[in-house]
Amino acid sequence: MASESADNKGIKQHIPLLTVLMLGTFLAVLNQTLLNVAIPPLINEFDITASTAEWLLTGYMLVNGMLIPLSAYLIDRFGVRLLFLLAMFFFTSGSLICGLAPTFSVMLAGRLIQAVGAGIIMPLVMTIILFVFPPEVRGKGMGLFGLGMMFAPAIGPTLSGWVIENYSWRLLFDGIVPLGVIVLVVASFLLRDVKERKKLPFDFWGTFTSTLGFGTFLYGLNQAGSDGWTDPVVLACLVTGVFLVSLFVIQQLNSKRPMLDFRVFKYDIFSLSSIINVIVTIAMFSGMFLLPIYLQNLRGFTPLEAGLLMLPGAVVMGIMSPISGSLFDKLGPRPLAVVGMLITTVTTYEFTRLSLDTSYTFILTLNMIRAFGMSLLMMPIMTAGLNQLPPELNSHGTATSNTMRQVSGSIGISLMTSIFTMRSSFHLGKLSEQADMMNPAFSEMFQSVTNAFASVTGMQSAQAKEMVITMLYGQANMQSAVSGINDTFLWATGFSFAGFILSFFLRDVRKDKPKETTVKEPVPSPVAEPGAKEPVLAGMK
Repeated sequence: MASESADNKGIKQHIPLLTVLMLGTFLAVLNQTLLNVAIPPLINEFDITASTAEWLLTGYMLVNGMLIPLSAYLIDRFGVRLLFLLAMFFFTSGSLICGLAPTFSVMLAGRLIQAVGAGIIMPLVMTIILFVFPPEVRGKGMGLFGLGMMFAPAIGPTLSGWVIENYSWRLLFDGIVPLGVIVLVVASFLLRDVKERKKLPFDFWGTFTSTLGFGTFLYGLNQAGSDGWTDPVVLACLVTGVFLVSLFVIQQLNSKRPMLDFRVFKYDIFSLSSIINVIVTIAMFSGMFLLPIYLQNLRGFTPLEAGLLMLPGAVVMGIMSPISGSLFDKLGPRPLAVVGMLITTVTTYEFTRLSLDTSYTFILTLNMIRAFGMSLLMMPIMTAGLNQLPPELNSHGTATSNTMRQVSGSIGISLMTSIFTMRSSFHLGKLSEQADMMNPAFSEMFQSVTNAFASVTGMQSAQAKEMVITMLYGQANMQSAVSGINDTFLWATGFSFAGFILSFFLRDVRKDKPKETTVKEPVPSPVAEPGAKEPVLAGMK
Protein backbone atom coordinates (compact mmCIF):
# COMPACT_ATOMS: atom_id res chain seq x y z
CA MET A 1 0.00 0.00 0.00
CA ALA A 2 2.85 2.37 0.87
CA SER A 3 4.58 1.57 -2.42
CA GLU A 4 1.37 2.17 -4.37
CA SER A 5 0.88 5.50 -2.57
CA ALA A 6 4.43 6.52 -3.42
CA ASP A 7 3.87 5.60 -7.06
CA ASN A 8 0.69 7.67 -7.20
CA LYS A 9 2.47 10.60 -5.58
CA GLY A 10 5.22 10.35 -8.19
CA ILE A 11 2.63 10.31 -10.97
CA LYS A 12 0.90 13.43 -9.63
CA GLN A 13 4.26 15.18 -9.63
CA HIS A 14 4.49 14.61 -13.39
CA ILE A 15 0.92 15.60 -14.32
CA PRO A 16 1.86 19.05 -15.78
CA LEU A 17 4.56 17.48 -17.94
CA LEU A 18 2.33 14.59 -19.02
CA THR A 19 -0.41 17.03 -20.00
CA VAL A 20 2.00 18.89 -22.26
CA LEU A 21 3.36 15.69 -23.79
CA MET A 22 -0.15 14.34 -24.39
CA LEU A 23 -1.21 17.58 -26.08
CA GLY A 24 1.85 17.43 -28.33
CA THR A 25 1.06 13.83 -29.24
CA PHE A 26 -2.60 14.67 -29.82
CA LEU A 27 -1.73 17.50 -32.22
CA ALA A 28 0.77 15.37 -34.15
CA VAL A 29 -1.64 12.43 -34.61
CA LEU A 30 -4.67 14.65 -35.24
CA ASN A 31 -2.84 16.38 -38.07
CA GLN A 32 -2.51 13.07 -39.94
CA THR A 33 -6.28 12.74 -40.36
CA LEU A 34 -7.44 16.36 -40.58
CA LEU A 35 -6.53 16.79 -44.23
CA ASN A 36 -8.47 13.81 -45.65
CA VAL A 37 -11.77 15.71 -45.76
CA ALA A 38 -10.06 18.94 -46.91
CA ILE A 39 -8.62 17.50 -50.15
CA PRO A 40 -11.57 18.58 -52.40
CA PRO A 41 -11.43 22.25 -51.30
CA LEU A 42 -7.64 22.23 -51.77
CA ILE A 43 -8.05 20.89 -55.32
CA ASN A 44 -10.31 23.84 -56.13
CA GLU A 45 -8.17 26.36 -54.24
CA PHE A 46 -4.89 25.52 -55.98
CA ASP A 47 -6.38 24.25 -59.28
CA ILE A 48 -4.60 20.88 -59.08
CA THR A 49 -5.52 17.29 -59.85
CA ALA A 50 -6.62 14.80 -57.20
CA SER A 51 -3.44 12.73 -57.66
CA THR A 52 -1.31 15.84 -57.07
CA ALA A 53 -3.29 16.76 -53.96
CA GLU A 54 -2.78 13.25 -52.58
CA TRP A 55 0.92 14.07 -52.16
CA LEU A 56 -0.07 16.16 -49.14
CA LEU A 57 -1.02 12.85 -47.49
CA THR A 58 1.56 10.60 -49.14
CA GLY A 59 4.52 12.93 -48.51
CA TYR A 60 3.55 13.35 -44.86
CA MET A 61 3.32 9.59 -44.41
CA LEU A 62 6.66 8.96 -46.13
CA VAL A 63 8.60 11.49 -44.03
CA ASN A 64 7.01 10.05 -40.88
CA GLY A 65 7.95 6.53 -41.88
CA MET A 66 11.54 7.48 -42.69
CA LEU A 67 12.17 9.39 -39.45
CA ILE A 68 10.61 7.00 -36.91
CA PRO A 69 13.32 4.28 -37.32
CA LEU A 70 15.98 6.95 -36.70
CA SER A 71 14.33 8.24 -33.52
CA ALA A 72 16.23 5.92 -31.16
CA TYR A 73 19.57 7.26 -32.45
CA LEU A 74 18.33 10.86 -32.30
CA ILE A 75 17.11 10.42 -28.71
CA ASP A 76 20.47 9.00 -27.58
CA ARG A 77 22.43 11.62 -29.51
CA PHE A 78 20.51 14.82 -28.72
CA GLY A 79 18.51 13.98 -25.59
CA VAL A 80 14.75 14.11 -25.12
CA ARG A 81 14.54 17.81 -24.16
CA LEU A 82 16.28 19.28 -27.21
CA LEU A 83 14.68 16.74 -29.54
CA PHE A 84 11.15 17.37 -28.29
CA LEU A 85 11.57 21.14 -28.58
CA LEU A 86 12.97 20.78 -32.11
CA ALA A 87 10.15 18.41 -33.08
CA MET A 88 7.47 20.81 -31.82
CA PHE A 89 9.24 23.72 -33.53
CA PHE A 90 9.22 21.92 -36.88
CA PHE A 91 5.62 20.81 -36.42
CA THR A 92 4.35 24.27 -35.44
CA SER A 93 6.38 26.03 -38.15
CA GLY A 94 5.03 23.62 -40.77
CA SER A 95 1.47 24.31 -39.59
CA LEU A 96 2.05 28.06 -39.91
CA ILE A 97 3.42 27.65 -43.45
CA CYS A 98 0.44 25.50 -44.48
CA GLY A 99 -2.04 28.02 -43.08
CA LEU A 100 -0.44 30.88 -45.02
CA ALA A 101 0.47 28.91 -48.17
CA PRO A 102 -0.24 30.93 -51.35
CA THR A 103 0.59 28.01 -53.69
CA PHE A 104 0.47 24.23 -53.62
CA SER A 105 4.28 23.96 -53.60
CA VAL A 106 4.47 26.03 -50.41
CA MET A 107 1.63 23.97 -48.93
CA LEU A 108 3.48 20.71 -49.64
CA ALA A 109 6.70 22.10 -48.15
CA GLY A 110 4.79 23.00 -44.98
CA ARG A 111 3.33 19.49 -44.74
CA LEU A 112 6.77 17.90 -45.05
CA ILE A 113 8.15 20.19 -42.34
CA GLN A 114 5.18 19.22 -40.14
CA ALA A 115 5.99 15.56 -40.76
CA VAL A 116 9.60 16.01 -39.59
CA GLY A 117 8.29 17.02 -36.17
CA ALA A 118 5.44 14.52 -36.01
CA GLY A 119 7.68 11.59 -36.97
CA ILE A 120 9.86 12.20 -33.91
CA ILE A 121 7.23 13.19 -31.33
CA MET A 122 5.45 9.85 -30.84
CA PRO A 123 8.45 7.55 -30.14
CA LEU A 124 10.04 10.36 -28.14
CA VAL A 125 7.03 10.81 -25.85
CA MET A 126 6.75 7.04 -25.37
CA THR A 127 10.41 6.93 -24.33
CA ILE A 128 9.86 9.71 -21.78
CA ILE A 129 6.85 7.87 -20.31
CA LEU A 130 8.86 4.66 -19.95
CA PHE A 131 11.41 6.56 -17.85
CA VAL A 132 8.86 8.49 -15.79
CA PHE A 133 6.70 5.47 -14.91
CA PRO A 134 8.14 2.33 -13.31
CA PRO A 135 6.75 -0.98 -14.67
CA GLU A 136 4.36 -1.33 -11.71
CA VAL A 137 2.28 1.68 -12.84
CA ARG A 138 3.38 2.05 -16.45
CA GLY A 139 -0.09 1.18 -17.69
CA LYS A 140 -1.40 4.51 -16.39
CA GLY A 141 1.25 6.44 -18.29
CA MET A 142 0.73 4.54 -21.55
CA GLY A 143 -3.02 4.91 -21.09
CA LEU A 144 -2.62 8.69 -21.00
CA PHE A 145 -0.41 8.48 -24.08
CA GLY A 146 -3.05 6.35 -25.80
CA LEU A 147 -5.65 9.01 -25.09
CA GLY A 148 -3.91 11.22 -27.64
CA MET A 149 -2.89 8.46 -30.02
CA MET A 150 -6.33 6.82 -30.38
CA PHE A 151 -8.71 9.71 -29.78
CA ALA A 152 -7.07 12.06 -32.30
CA PRO A 153 -7.45 9.98 -35.50
CA ALA A 154 -11.04 9.14 -34.64
CA ILE A 155 -12.10 12.74 -34.01
CA GLY A 156 -10.09 14.13 -36.94
CA PRO A 157 -12.66 13.54 -39.75
CA THR A 158 -15.50 15.00 -37.66
CA LEU A 159 -13.55 18.10 -36.72
CA SER A 160 -12.28 18.55 -40.26
CA GLY A 161 -15.77 18.12 -41.76
CA TRP A 162 -17.20 20.72 -39.37
CA VAL A 163 -14.43 23.23 -40.16
CA ILE A 164 -14.75 22.72 -43.93
CA GLU A 165 -18.53 23.19 -43.86
CA ASN A 166 -18.43 26.34 -41.73
CA TYR A 167 -15.00 27.96 -42.17
CA SER A 168 -11.92 27.95 -44.40
CA TRP A 169 -9.63 24.91 -44.66
CA ARG A 170 -6.81 27.18 -43.46
CA LEU A 171 -8.28 27.05 -39.95
CA LEU A 172 -7.21 23.38 -39.79
CA PHE A 173 -3.62 24.64 -39.65
CA ASP A 174 -4.03 28.10 -38.13
CA GLY A 175 -5.79 26.55 -35.12
CA ILE A 176 -2.84 24.24 -34.44
CA VAL A 177 -0.24 27.03 -34.36
CA PRO A 178 -1.17 28.65 -31.00
CA LEU A 179 -1.53 25.24 -29.35
CA GLY A 180 1.87 24.22 -30.70
CA VAL A 181 3.42 27.42 -29.35
CA ILE A 182 1.91 26.75 -25.90
CA VAL A 183 3.35 23.21 -25.87
CA LEU A 184 6.72 24.54 -27.01
CA VAL A 185 6.92 27.22 -24.31
CA VAL A 186 5.67 25.07 -21.43
CA ALA A 187 7.89 22.14 -22.41
CA SER A 188 10.94 24.39 -22.44
CA PHE A 189 10.37 25.00 -18.71
CA LEU A 190 9.19 21.55 -17.60
CA LEU A 191 11.18 19.10 -19.69
CA ARG A 192 14.67 17.86 -18.83
CA ASP A 193 16.76 15.02 -20.20
CA VAL A 194 15.96 11.63 -18.69
CA LYS A 195 19.45 10.24 -19.33
CA GLU A 196 22.86 11.41 -20.43
CA ARG A 197 23.41 12.12 -24.09
CA LYS A 198 25.75 9.81 -25.96
CA LYS A 199 28.29 11.08 -28.47
CA LEU A 200 27.37 8.52 -31.08
CA PRO A 201 29.01 8.68 -34.51
CA PHE A 202 26.72 9.36 -37.46
CA ASP A 203 25.97 6.15 -39.36
CA PHE A 204 25.70 7.30 -42.98
CA TRP A 205 25.15 3.82 -44.44
CA GLY A 206 22.50 2.94 -41.85
CA THR A 207 20.71 6.25 -42.38
CA PHE A 208 20.79 5.82 -46.17
CA THR A 209 19.43 2.26 -46.20
CA SER A 210 16.85 3.04 -43.52
CA THR A 211 15.36 6.22 -44.99
CA LEU A 212 15.43 5.06 -48.60
CA GLY A 213 14.31 1.53 -47.71
CA PHE A 214 11.35 2.46 -45.53
CA GLY A 215 10.48 5.38 -47.83
CA THR A 216 10.27 3.30 -51.02
CA PHE A 217 8.52 0.42 -49.25
CA LEU A 218 5.85 2.69 -47.75
CA TYR A 219 5.37 4.46 -51.09
CA GLY A 220 4.90 1.09 -52.78
CA LEU A 221 2.30 0.10 -50.20
CA ASN A 222 0.52 3.43 -50.59
CA GLN A 223 0.33 3.09 -54.39
CA ALA A 224 -0.63 -0.59 -54.29
CA GLY A 225 -4.11 0.27 -53.04
CA SER A 226 -4.89 2.41 -56.10
CA ASP A 227 -2.60 1.02 -58.83
CA GLY A 228 -2.66 -2.67 -57.88
CA TRP A 229 0.03 -4.95 -56.50
CA THR A 230 1.22 -5.98 -60.00
CA ASP A 231 1.89 -2.42 -61.20
CA PRO A 232 5.58 -2.16 -62.28
CA VAL A 233 6.24 0.95 -60.14
CA VAL A 234 4.59 -0.66 -57.10
CA LEU A 235 6.58 -3.87 -57.52
CA ALA A 236 9.84 -1.98 -58.03
CA CYS A 237 9.26 0.09 -54.88
CA LEU A 238 8.28 -2.92 -52.76
CA VAL A 239 11.24 -5.05 -53.91
CA THR A 240 13.71 -2.16 -53.52
CA GLY A 241 12.28 -1.29 -50.12
CA VAL A 242 12.48 -4.85 -48.81
CA PHE A 243 16.04 -5.21 -50.11
CA LEU A 244 17.28 -1.97 -48.51
CA VAL A 245 15.46 -2.60 -45.22
CA SER A 246 17.02 -6.10 -45.12
CA LEU A 247 20.47 -4.55 -45.61
CA PHE A 248 19.68 -2.08 -42.82
CA VAL A 249 18.65 -4.88 -40.43
CA ILE A 250 21.76 -6.95 -41.18
CA GLN A 251 24.02 -3.93 -40.80
CA GLN A 252 22.41 -2.94 -37.49
CA LEU A 253 22.68 -6.47 -36.07
CA ASN A 254 26.42 -6.45 -36.82
CA SER A 255 26.99 -2.94 -35.48
CA LYS A 256 28.48 -2.35 -32.03
CA ARG A 257 26.37 0.82 -31.68
CA PRO A 258 23.23 0.25 -33.76
CA MET A 259 20.94 3.14 -34.64
CA LEU A 260 17.97 0.81 -34.23
CA ASP A 261 18.73 -2.26 -32.13
CA PHE A 262 16.75 -5.17 -33.56
CA ARG A 263 17.89 -7.31 -30.64
CA VAL A 264 14.68 -6.16 -28.95
CA PHE A 265 13.04 -9.08 -30.78
CA LYS A 266 15.04 -11.51 -28.62
CA TYR A 267 12.47 -10.74 -25.92
CA ASP A 268 9.54 -13.08 -26.51
CA ILE A 269 6.68 -10.94 -25.15
CA PHE A 270 7.92 -7.86 -27.01
CA SER A 271 7.92 -9.89 -30.23
CA LEU A 272 4.47 -11.37 -29.53
CA SER A 273 2.96 -8.01 -28.57
CA SER A 274 4.43 -6.48 -31.76
CA ILE A 275 2.72 -9.15 -33.89
CA ILE A 276 -0.62 -8.62 -32.12
CA ASN A 277 -0.28 -4.85 -32.51
CA VAL A 278 0.25 -5.28 -36.27
CA ILE A 279 -2.95 -7.33 -36.43
CA VAL A 280 -4.90 -4.82 -34.32
CA THR A 281 -3.67 -1.91 -36.44
CA ILE A 282 -4.75 -3.62 -39.67
CA ALA A 283 -8.16 -4.38 -38.15
CA MET A 284 -8.53 -0.80 -36.90
CA PHE A 285 -7.63 0.73 -40.25
CA SER A 286 -10.16 -1.50 -41.99
CA GLY A 287 -12.96 0.29 -40.14
CA MET A 288 -11.41 3.74 -40.59
CA PHE A 289 -11.09 3.11 -44.35
CA LEU A 290 -14.30 1.18 -45.16
CA LEU A 291 -16.93 2.97 -43.08
CA PRO A 292 -16.46 6.42 -44.69
CA ILE A 293 -16.77 4.79 -48.16
CA TYR A 294 -19.97 3.03 -47.11
CA LEU A 295 -21.49 6.06 -45.39
CA GLN A 296 -20.58 8.76 -47.92
CA ASN A 297 -20.36 7.01 -51.30
CA LEU A 298 -23.14 4.45 -50.87
CA ARG A 299 -25.51 5.93 -48.31
CA GLY A 300 -25.15 9.60 -49.29
CA PHE A 301 -24.17 10.99 -45.87
CA THR A 302 -22.11 14.19 -45.80
CA PRO A 303 -18.53 14.06 -44.43
CA LEU A 304 -19.77 15.76 -41.25
CA GLU A 305 -22.61 13.24 -40.80
CA ALA A 306 -20.21 10.36 -41.37
CA GLY A 307 -17.78 11.88 -38.89
CA LEU A 308 -20.51 12.38 -36.29
CA LEU A 309 -21.40 8.70 -36.58
CA MET A 310 -17.82 7.74 -35.71
CA LEU A 311 -17.45 10.40 -33.00
CA PRO A 312 -19.10 8.42 -30.14
CA GLY A 313 -16.62 5.61 -30.77
CA ALA A 314 -13.79 8.13 -30.52
CA VAL A 315 -15.18 9.40 -27.22
CA VAL A 316 -15.37 5.83 -25.89
CA MET A 317 -11.73 5.22 -26.83
CA GLY A 318 -10.68 8.50 -25.23
CA ILE A 319 -12.47 7.73 -21.97
CA MET A 320 -11.35 4.11 -21.84
CA SER A 321 -7.67 4.59 -22.66
CA PRO A 322 -6.60 5.79 -19.16
CA ILE A 323 -9.00 3.30 -17.57
CA SER A 324 -7.56 0.39 -19.53
CA GLY A 325 -4.09 1.57 -18.49
CA SER A 326 -5.09 1.37 -14.81
CA LEU A 327 -6.67 -2.06 -15.38
CA PHE A 328 -3.42 -3.19 -16.98
CA ASP A 329 -1.49 -2.28 -13.82
CA LYS A 330 -3.90 -4.41 -11.74
CA LEU A 331 -4.72 -7.34 -14.05
CA GLY A 332 -1.84 -7.57 -16.49
CA PRO A 333 -2.14 -7.79 -20.30
CA ARG A 334 -3.81 -11.16 -20.93
CA PRO A 335 -7.34 -10.52 -19.56
CA LEU A 336 -7.57 -7.17 -21.34
CA ALA A 337 -6.18 -8.56 -24.60
CA VAL A 338 -8.48 -11.60 -24.65
CA VAL A 339 -11.64 -9.61 -23.87
CA GLY A 340 -10.66 -6.77 -26.19
CA MET A 341 -9.82 -9.09 -29.11
CA LEU A 342 -13.04 -11.05 -28.58
CA ILE A 343 -15.14 -7.87 -28.72
CA THR A 344 -13.18 -6.61 -31.73
CA THR A 345 -13.57 -9.92 -33.59
CA VAL A 346 -17.32 -10.21 -32.97
CA THR A 347 -18.10 -6.60 -33.87
CA THR A 348 -15.89 -6.72 -36.97
CA TYR A 349 -17.83 -9.80 -38.09
CA GLU A 350 -21.11 -7.94 -37.55
CA PHE A 351 -19.91 -5.37 -40.07
CA THR A 352 -19.94 -8.12 -42.72
CA ARG A 353 -23.77 -7.86 -42.75
CA LEU A 354 -24.13 -4.29 -44.00
CA SER A 355 -26.76 -3.47 -46.60
CA LEU A 356 -28.10 -0.35 -48.30
CA ASP A 357 -30.81 -0.21 -45.62
CA THR A 358 -28.76 -0.76 -42.44
CA SER A 359 -29.87 1.82 -39.88
CA TYR A 360 -27.66 4.73 -38.83
CA THR A 361 -28.26 3.89 -35.15
CA PHE A 362 -27.16 0.27 -35.59
CA ILE A 363 -23.88 1.28 -37.26
CA LEU A 364 -23.21 3.94 -34.61
CA THR A 365 -23.85 1.50 -31.74
CA LEU A 366 -21.78 -1.26 -33.33
CA ASN A 367 -18.88 1.13 -33.95
CA MET A 368 -19.02 2.25 -30.30
CA ILE A 369 -18.81 -1.35 -29.06
CA ARG A 370 -15.94 -2.05 -31.46
CA ALA A 371 -14.13 1.06 -30.23
CA PHE A 372 -14.58 -0.13 -26.64
CA GLY A 373 -12.95 -3.45 -27.51
CA MET A 374 -10.03 -1.81 -29.28
CA SER A 375 -9.49 0.59 -26.36
CA LEU A 376 -8.59 -2.45 -24.24
CA LEU A 377 -5.94 -3.51 -26.73
CA MET A 378 -3.68 -0.86 -28.20
CA MET A 379 -1.78 0.56 -25.24
CA PRO A 380 -1.95 -2.45 -22.87
CA ILE A 381 -0.50 -4.81 -25.48
CA MET A 382 2.25 -2.36 -26.43
CA THR A 383 3.05 -1.76 -22.75
CA ALA A 384 3.25 -5.52 -22.11
CA GLY A 385 6.04 -5.80 -24.66
CA LEU A 386 7.94 -2.67 -23.65
CA ASN A 387 7.88 -3.74 -19.99
CA GLN A 388 10.13 -6.66 -20.87
CA LEU A 389 12.91 -4.49 -22.29
CA PRO A 390 15.80 -3.27 -20.14
CA PRO A 391 16.00 0.54 -19.73
CA GLU A 392 18.85 0.91 -22.22
CA LEU A 393 16.60 -0.52 -24.97
CA ASN A 394 13.55 1.64 -24.22
CA SER A 395 14.17 4.11 -27.04
CA HIS A 396 14.85 1.26 -29.46
CA GLY A 397 11.68 -0.51 -28.38
CA THR A 398 9.50 2.57 -28.88
CA ALA A 399 11.10 3.29 -32.26
CA THR A 400 10.53 -0.30 -33.37
CA SER A 401 6.91 -0.34 -32.14
CA ASN A 402 6.08 2.91 -33.91
CA THR A 403 7.82 1.81 -37.10
CA MET A 404 5.78 -1.40 -37.16
CA ARG A 405 2.60 0.56 -36.48
CA GLN A 406 3.35 2.89 -39.39
CA VAL A 407 4.12 0.00 -41.76
CA SER A 408 1.16 -2.11 -40.65
CA GLY A 409 -1.16 0.88 -41.05
CA SER A 410 0.01 1.29 -44.66
CA ILE A 411 -0.31 -2.45 -45.24
CA GLY A 412 -3.80 -2.40 -43.75
CA ILE A 413 -5.05 0.42 -45.99
CA SER A 414 -3.47 -1.04 -49.16
CA LEU A 415 -4.65 -4.57 -48.41
CA MET A 416 -8.21 -3.49 -47.59
CA THR A 417 -8.32 -1.28 -50.69
CA SER A 418 -7.20 -4.18 -52.90
CA ILE A 419 -9.64 -6.66 -51.37
CA PHE A 420 -12.51 -4.16 -51.61
CA THR A 421 -11.73 -3.41 -55.28
CA MET A 422 -11.36 -7.06 -56.31
CA ARG A 423 -14.44 -8.31 -54.46
CA SER A 424 -16.60 -5.42 -55.71
CA SER A 425 -15.58 -6.24 -59.29
CA PHE A 426 -16.31 -9.92 -58.64
CA HIS A 427 -19.82 -9.21 -57.35
CA LEU A 428 -20.51 -6.76 -60.18
CA GLY A 429 -19.54 -9.48 -62.65
CA LYS A 430 -21.91 -11.93 -60.98
CA LEU A 431 -24.79 -9.43 -61.14
CA SER A 432 -23.98 -8.69 -64.78
CA GLU A 433 -24.23 -12.39 -65.58
CA GLN A 434 -27.70 -12.47 -64.11
CA ALA A 435 -28.75 -9.42 -66.19
CA ASP A 436 -28.85 -11.46 -69.38
CA MET A 437 -31.52 -10.70 -71.97
CA MET A 438 -31.32 -14.34 -73.06
CA ASN A 439 -32.69 -15.23 -69.61
CA PRO A 440 -36.49 -15.27 -70.06
CA ALA A 441 -37.19 -14.28 -66.45
CA PHE A 442 -34.86 -11.27 -66.53
CA SER A 443 -36.02 -10.26 -70.02
CA GLU A 444 -39.65 -10.31 -68.91
CA MET A 445 -38.87 -8.33 -65.74
CA PHE A 446 -36.84 -5.76 -67.68
CA GLN A 447 -39.57 -5.24 -70.24
CA SER A 448 -42.18 -4.88 -67.52
CA VAL A 449 -40.12 -2.25 -65.64
CA THR A 450 -39.39 -0.38 -68.89
CA ASN A 451 -43.09 -0.24 -69.85
CA ALA A 452 -44.06 0.95 -66.37
CA PHE A 453 -41.33 3.63 -66.37
CA ALA A 454 -42.39 4.83 -69.83
CA SER A 455 -46.00 4.97 -68.69
CA VAL A 456 -45.23 7.01 -65.56
CA THR A 457 -42.74 9.45 -67.16
CA GLY A 458 -44.34 9.72 -70.63
CA MET A 459 -41.03 8.86 -72.29
CA GLN A 460 -40.72 6.95 -75.52
CA SER A 461 -39.87 3.27 -75.20
CA ALA A 462 -36.22 3.71 -76.35
CA GLN A 463 -35.56 6.54 -73.85
CA ALA A 464 -37.24 4.62 -71.04
CA LYS A 465 -35.11 1.59 -71.85
CA GLU A 466 -31.88 3.63 -71.59
CA MET A 467 -32.97 5.15 -68.27
CA VAL A 468 -33.85 1.75 -66.81
CA ILE A 469 -30.50 0.31 -67.92
CA THR A 470 -28.69 3.25 -66.27
CA MET A 471 -30.65 2.83 -63.03
CA LEU A 472 -30.12 -0.94 -62.94
CA TYR A 473 -26.38 -0.51 -63.54
CA GLY A 474 -26.21 2.08 -60.76
CA GLN A 475 -28.04 -0.24 -58.38
CA ALA A 476 -25.75 -3.12 -59.36
CA ASN A 477 -22.68 -0.96 -58.70
CA MET A 478 -23.95 0.04 -55.27
CA GLN A 479 -24.94 -3.50 -54.33
CA SER A 480 -21.62 -4.95 -55.48
CA ALA A 481 -19.75 -2.24 -53.51
CA VAL A 482 -21.68 -3.14 -50.34
CA SER A 483 -20.89 -6.82 -50.92
CA GLY A 484 -17.23 -5.89 -51.46
CA ILE A 485 -17.19 -4.00 -48.15
CA ASN A 486 -18.75 -6.99 -46.37
CA ASP A 487 -16.14 -9.34 -47.85
CA THR A 488 -13.34 -6.99 -46.79
CA PHE A 489 -14.67 -6.87 -43.23
CA LEU A 490 -14.69 -10.68 -43.32
CA TRP A 491 -10.94 -10.62 -44.01
CA ALA A 492 -10.52 -8.13 -41.17
CA THR A 493 -12.44 -10.55 -38.95
CA GLY A 494 -9.90 -13.23 -39.82
CA PHE A 495 -7.04 -10.96 -38.76
CA SER A 496 -8.86 -10.14 -35.52
CA PHE A 497 -9.46 -13.81 -34.76
CA ALA A 498 -5.75 -14.56 -35.25
CA GLY A 499 -4.99 -11.79 -32.72
CA PHE A 500 -7.57 -13.29 -30.34
CA ILE A 501 -5.77 -16.67 -30.41
CA LEU A 502 -2.35 -15.07 -29.92
CA SER A 503 -3.57 -12.96 -26.99
CA PHE A 504 -3.87 -16.12 -24.84
CA PHE A 505 -0.06 -16.46 -24.95
CA LEU A 506 0.64 -13.04 -23.43
CA ARG A 507 2.00 -12.99 -19.90
CA ASP A 508 2.70 -10.31 -17.34
CA VAL A 509 6.50 -9.96 -17.47
CA ARG A 510 6.44 -7.98 -14.21
CA LYS A 511 5.87 -11.33 -12.48
CA ASP A 512 8.85 -13.01 -14.15
CA LYS A 513 11.61 -14.06 -11.79
CA PRO A 514 14.66 -11.83 -12.29
CA LYS A 515 17.63 -13.69 -13.75
CA GLU A 516 20.10 -11.63 -11.82
CA THR A 517 20.06 -8.98 -9.15
CA THR A 518 21.68 -5.70 -10.03
CA VAL A 519 21.76 -2.37 -8.30
CA LYS A 520 20.29 0.30 -10.59
CA GLU A 521 21.09 3.95 -10.43
CA PRO A 522 18.13 6.29 -9.93
CA VAL A 523 16.77 7.66 -13.20
CA PRO A 524 16.81 11.44 -13.71
CA SER A 525 13.32 12.90 -13.75
CA PRO A 526 12.33 14.90 -16.85
CA VAL A 527 10.64 17.48 -14.60
CA ALA A 528 12.70 20.45 -13.49
CA GLU A 529 12.33 21.80 -9.98
CA PRO A 530 12.18 25.61 -9.77
CA GLY A 531 15.71 27.01 -9.66
CA ALA A 532 17.35 23.64 -10.21
CA LYS A 533 20.34 23.68 -12.56
CA GLU A 534 20.51 19.94 -13.06
CA PRO A 535 17.79 17.34 -13.58
CA VAL A 536 16.14 16.24 -10.36
CA LEU A 537 16.45 12.59 -9.45
CA ALA A 538 13.13 10.79 -9.38
CA GLY A 539 12.95 8.18 -6.67
CA MET A 540 11.86 5.42 -8.98
CA LYS A 541 12.54 1.79 -8.48
